[in-house]
Amino acid sequence: MIFVSGKRQLSADRLESEELEGTPCPDREDGVFQKELASPHTSKAWSYLTGLPPAHLRAVPPPGQDQRSLNGSARACMARGVEYFLGIQDPEGYWWAELESNTTITSEYIMLHTILGTLDPRRQAAMVSYLLGQQRDNGAWGLYHDDGGDLSTTVETYFALKLAGEDPRSEPMARARAFVLERGGIAASRVFTKIWLALFGQYKWKRIPSMPVEVVLLPDDFVFNIYEFSSWARGTIVPLSIVMALRPRLRLPRELQIPELHDGSDHGSCKRKPLSPTHRFFLLLDRFIKQYERRPIQVLRKRAIQAARDWVLDHQEESGDWAGIQPPMVYSILALHYLGYPLEHPAVARGLRAMEDFCLEDVQGLRMQSCISPVWDTALTALALLDCGVAPEHPALRKAAEWLIEKQVLTGGDWQVKNCCPPGGWAFEFVNSKYPDVDDSAVVLVALERLKSGVPGGKAEDALSRGLEWCLSMQCQNGGWAAFDKENTMMVLNRIPFADNEAMLDYPTADVSARVIEAMGTLGYAMDHPAGRRGMDFLRKLQEDDGSWWGRWGVNYIYGTWSVLRGLKAIGEDPGAPWTRAAVRWLKAHQNDDGGWGETCDSYRDPGLCGQGPSTASQTAWAVMGLLAAGEAESAEVKRGIEYLVRNQQPDGTWEEAHFTGTGFPNHFYIRYHNYRNCFPLMALGQYLRQVGTE
Repeated sequence: MIFVSGKRQLSADRLESEELEGTPCPDREDGVFQKELASPHTSKAWSYLTGLPPAHLRAVPPPGQDQRSLNGSARACMARGVEYFLGIQDPEGYWWAELESNTTITSEYIMLHTILGTLDPRRQAAMVSYLLGQQRDNGAWGLYHDDGGDLSTTVETYFALKLAGEDPRSEPMARARAFVLERGGIAASRVFTKIWLALFGQYKWKRIPSMPVEVVLLPDDFVFNIYEFSSWARGTIVPLSIVMALRPRLRLPRELQIPELHDGSDHGSCKRKPLSPTHRFFLLLDRFIKQYERRPIQVLRKRAIQAARDWVLDHQEESGDWAGIQPPMVYSILALHYLGYPLEHPAVARGLRAMEDFCLEDVQGLRMQSCISPVWDTALTALALLDCGVAPEHPALRKAAEWLIEKQVLTGGDWQVKNCCPPGGWAFEFVNSKYPDVDDSAVVLVALERLKSGVPGGKAEDALSRGLEWCLSMQCQNGGWAAFDKENTMMVLNRIPFADNEAMLDYPTADVSARVIEAMGTLGYAMDHPAGRRGMDFLRKLQEDDGSWWGRWGVNYIYGTWSVLRGLKAIGEDPGAPWTRAAVRWLKAHQNDDGGWGETCDSYRDPGLCGQGPSTASQTAWAVMGLLAAGEAESAEVKRGIEYLVRNQQPDGTWEEAHFTGTGFPNHFYIRYHNYRNCFPLMALGQYLRQVGTE
C-alpha cells in the first residue's frame, strides 16, 4: 500500500482483496494466471461490456488472430481494464495516480528540511532508501528511464545523501562521485543546482547568474515584467529573487561539505556551445547587474523585497500550496524562512503541510512528487470508461462528473493580467485556484460534454458554458493556445544566463491547441467558427515536413500527432485531407516490429529520433487512436497495435511501462504518469471496438 500523508494513493491493493484464485491461461505458454474479480458488480459488468461469460475472459489469444478473435480478445482486455478502474476510484469520485519525475525533487526536500532543522530521522532514512534505490549502474541518477544519467540530478542527489549521513566512502557514493567528475563537476551543473549548493556554502553566490529582486517592481504594462515569464517560472523567480538578494549561507561541518565534486578547474565556467550575439549581450548585462548588486540602492531593494514577499503571501492557497508545483512551494518557504518567519507562522506551517501531501511512501521508500494530477487523471479515466461503453449514468461516472464540476476554478489568477474574460477553467491539482490551465480545461470539457446526461440539475451545462468561454478567450494572436497564459512569447527570455533550462516561456503549442479544437468540436462547433479557423491555420503551420507534430507536454511526435488528429476529427476535418494523410503515413512508418509504438525522450534533443524507441503501452495507444481518428480502423497497423495492447496487459487489467512518456520541460524534466499506461490503452481499445463493431 502507498500512503500519501493522510490522502489515499491509488493502488491495486483494493483489488487484491477481491480476487479469486487464478486459473492457468490455456493460450499462454508461460502459464500466466489470469484472475477474475469477485466484486458484486464484476460478472454483470463483464457480461454487459463483452457479451461473454466471465470464464471466457481467462484466455489471452496469441498474435496473428482473425478479426473476430481479435475483437473478442480486445473486449476481454477492455473489461479487465474497466474493472480495474471501477475498483480503485476514490469514494469522493476522483482517480489519482503517482506522478513520477526525478530524484532532485526528493533531494531538495532533504535540503530544505536540513536548512529548517526539521528533518525527521525516520523520514530521512526512508528518503535515503528511495534515493539509493534509484541509482543507475553507472553511479548516476537520471531524468528518465535509460537516459545514461544526468549531471545536475546526480550532484543534488549525492549532496542530499551526504547531508542525510551517507558515508562518502560507500560504493554508491564513490560511483556517483566518479560520474560527476567525469561530466565536469559542479561547474558544469545547472543554475538551480548551484543555487542549492550556494545555500550551504558549497558554491559562490557571485558565480550564479543574477535575477534581481527589483524586477517585481516593474509595472504590468511595461515592456518587460514578471508576467512575461511563464507561470511556473514566475512562481519560482519571485520567491527565489528574495533568497538571491539575501544570499544566505548555512555553515556545514567539514564532513558534510562536498569539495570532492569540484573537478579542479571550477572557476565558474564550463564547456558550452558557441554563444549567439543575444547570449553574449545578456552575459554582458549580467555583469552590469552584478555591479549594482554589490551596492544596491537600499531603499529600492527593501521596497522590492517587501513587494516580492507580499506577492508570495498573496499567491499561497489556503491549503498551503503555491502554484501546485514543487519549485514555487520550496522556494517560497525558503524565502519566508530567510525573511525571519518562524516555523509556527501560518504561511510556513501550511506550506510545509502542503509539501507533505505531495509525498508518497511505500516499499521503495519516501519520495516527493513534483506535482499531483487528480483533475487530469479523473478526466482521462472518465473518458476511457466512456469509450469502453460505461454509461454516463453509471454511479462511478456520475460521481466523477460532479467532482470535476466542483473543481472548476471560478476565481481570478495571473492569467487575468492579459485576459479580462470571466474565470471558468480547471487546474491540474486538488487545489490551485490561481493557475487553471487550458490543457486540463479542454479535456474536462470533452469529458463533461459526454457525462452531462448523468448529472442532474443543469450543473454540467453551466460548467461547460463557462469553461468553453474561458478556453476560447485564451487563444493567442497566432491562433494557437498555450497552457497557462496568453501571449507569453517573449522568446528572448530563454537566452538570459539564469535560464539555462530554456523553460521561461509558455508559448502556444500544437498539442494544447488541438485539445481545444477537439473540445470545440465535441461541444458542437464547426471548422467555420473564427477560433476554429485560426486554430486550424496554426496547426497547419506547425506540421513537420514528414507529416508529424512536435509534442510539448508528451513524448513527443507521437503525442503531438495523435493530439492533432483527434482534434481534426472532432471538429469535422475530412480524414482524406492531404495533411491528415501525411500524418497517417508518418504513424504507420514508425510502428515497431512488435506491433507497438514508442519514442525516446532523446527525440527532443535529436529530432532525427522522432517516433523511435521501445514500444510502450501509452505511446502505442496514442498512435492507434491517431489512426482511428483518421479512419484507419481496418488497417493492418491498427490491428497489430491492438494485438500489442492485448498481448501486454497484466492479469489485473493494467499495463507495465518503465519509460517516461510525459514531458515537463523538453530536454530537462520528464514525467512518468502512472495513469497513462492504463487509461490510454483502455481508450484505444474502446474506440477500436466502437469502430469495428463487436460481432
